[in-house]
Amino acid sequence: MDVTPDSVQGPAAGTGQALDRRAELSEFLRSRRARLKPEDVGLPDFGRHRRVPGLRREELAQLAGVSVAYYTRLEQGNGRNVSAEVLDAIARALRLSDAEHAHLTHLAKPKAHKKKPSARSQQVRSSLRQLLDAFDGVPAYIGGRRAEVLAWNRMAAAVFGDWAQLPQQERNWARMMFLRPEYHDLFVDWEQKAIDIVCQLRYEAGCHPDDPRLSALVGELSVKSAEFRRLWATHDVKEKSHGLKQLRHPLVGDLALQCESFWLPDDSELSLVTYHAEPGSTSAEALRLLGSWGTDATRAGTTAPRR
Repeated sequence: MDVTPDSVQGPAAGTGQALDRRAELSEFLRSRRARLKPEDVGLPDFGRHRRVPGLRREELAQLAGVSVAYYTRLEQGNGRNVSAEVLDAIARALRLSDAEHAHLTHLAKPKAHKKKPSARSQQVRSSLRQLLDAFDGVPAYIGGRRAEVLAWNRMAAAVFGDWAQLPQQERNWARMMFLRPEYHDLFVDWEQKAIDIVCQLRYEAGCHPDDPRLSALVGELSVKSAEFRRLWATHDVKEKSHGLKQLRHPLVGDLALQCESFWLPDDSELSLVTYHAEPGSTSAEALRLLGSWGTDATRAGTTAPRR
């Protein structure tokens, strides 16, 4: 079994220890500063030897209009009294995306009144389960926080494997992608799918640094997967989005499916995720074929897609 390097920020595996918000803030700012060069932000580069990658602290402070000492304190994790205006200026200087800007705000100014995530499993109401079943020919599932799969329809099981055969704790995209080798075969661009999952987990960690189950998940994956450690160390963040996913199904071959994610209005931690094929395409015909097989398709995949 691999051992987690000291350089990886995160809780001890399986302990449920909370993520260190100050360390997260520090590492995030350093990683965003390191990816920028002076010429990227309109500063002159006189060709002198630079001891650190990317912008220096004083250059970033100049761009944001704050003192070097003030920015240094923030990058050391002390964002207790930082204003929203200063965070906006730093976000602009670092050229952060909307998700990165929100992540910076979550880390620097956590809301004291924010409710701590419950340790209980999230519930999916019966009407949503009925909605999933109504998606005829469209793989769909309900996702929860921490990359969990909470409910799904028959087509999702036909495409991704019968999740009902997995223990509840294992119905988790992060665990499936990094700890189940068969998912390397299912996703043609496994790297991009893995990046998306890690970026979403990192974003959730900023929103809920005191979530013990999320911290335990990160710790477990950091110990068991070198690929997860590598991606987690980038400190990249993003929210769920949409895009084309290329799959290589063990029964019907290649599938090109458009993925769409919808946050549910009454629960911001639940999302509806659907996959559909372009009408008249070979992928649409392959989905129709999987649907006609019914439970035989899920039996062929058992707990997950086979090689």
